[in-house]
Amino acid sequence: MKLKHIALAAALLAATQVQAQETVVKIGHSGPLSGSQAFSGKDNESGARLAVEELNAKPITVAGKKIRFELQSEDDQGDPKAGVAAAQKLIDQGVKYVVGPYNSGVAIPASRAYNDAGVLIASVATNPKLTQQGYKGIFRVNASDTQLGGKMALYAANELKLKTVAVIDDRTAFGQGLAEEFKKQAKAAGMTVAGHEFTTDKSFDFSAILTKLKTKKVEAIFFGGYAPQAAPLARQMKQLGINARLLGGETICTAEMGKLGGDAVAENVLCPQAGALLDKAAAGPAFKSKFKARFKQDADVYAATYYDATMMYAQAMQKANSLDPLKVGAVIAGGEYKGVAGNYSFDARGDMKQSPVTIFNFKAGQPSAIITY
Repeated sequence: MKLKHIALAAALLAATQVQAQETVVKIGHSGPLSGSQAFSGKDNESGARLAVEELNAKPITVAGKKIRFELQSEDDQGDPKAGVAAAQKLIDQGVKYVVGPYNSGVAIPASRAYNDAGVLIASVATNPKLTQQGYKGIFRVNASDTQLGGKMALYAANELKLKTVAVIDDRTAFGQGLAEEFKKQAKAAGMTVAGHEFTTDKSFDFSAILTKLKTKKVEAIFFGGYAPQAAPLARQMKQLGINARLLGGETICTAEMGKLGGDAVAENVLCPQAGALLDKAAAGPAFKSKFKARFKQDADVYAATYYDATMMYAQAMQKANSLDPLKVGAVIAGGEYKGVAGNYSFDARGDMKQSPVTIFNFKAGQPSAIITY
């Protein structure tokens, strides 16, 4: 009996020593988990969660200690005030690595709090202002508005041969920034911008704006905003007999757009997504398969990017042999990570050095890739 007690004590001691050598690293996620954009926030969160689960299944070792990752997710509601509160909550929980925020209007004000606390963020927020603030811990892991709006305008001018367009934006930091970049490049490419109208990210009735634009006989309307507004906009264009194409940013390049817009969303709706086509990427099909097996639904626009961002943090920790965000950030800033959705390397501001853009339309309610541009 005494030998059994000694063996049990030894086993408990060994387990305690293993646990003591294990270090918990919290990965924070900030995104809209409620409200009209919740489908995007949850998709992004699932991408990060899949990465965390895979990392813990390996697991990895940093500075001689096994790392166990935990995902701490906060609902920022897509709202600047709630986003700053979510940032502070993650900071208070000891989070030093964040994927998100999703919205530019959240990421820009929240980035100050993250910066002051020494937290790294990997965000898909596209407004150029995010990385123009001079903070060293920001990495934009997709194309900016300059690339997305500009490439969409070039495609409209060079491939669609459009001459006259109009612009509507929802006055969010994202929507306004994207619309301005499209308008600037459209004019540079020789197109006439016949009007620029404004709405909000809470509006669903666009009849007054569309009636005004119908008289200008535009060939396309570019919408700077999100799918919950773009879908009724497409329906109302059809109801009013406006045959113009509807163009937008990556936030309307989602199955939710087709779901909400019905038969008004087809080949007449075109949008860009950052990166090359996932189906053509070496690890793309495998990622899509395991994502669907885990979450019982298809990966949407940024699931692979959030997965990549989480994996990028882990690889940088290993290369730095440290969990110090300053050292990890230096590795990310000076190196390259080959992910599912693309290769990530950054300029001095934290923008991706190269980010191809793929143009989509819709078929059977789903985004359908046309060309990488």
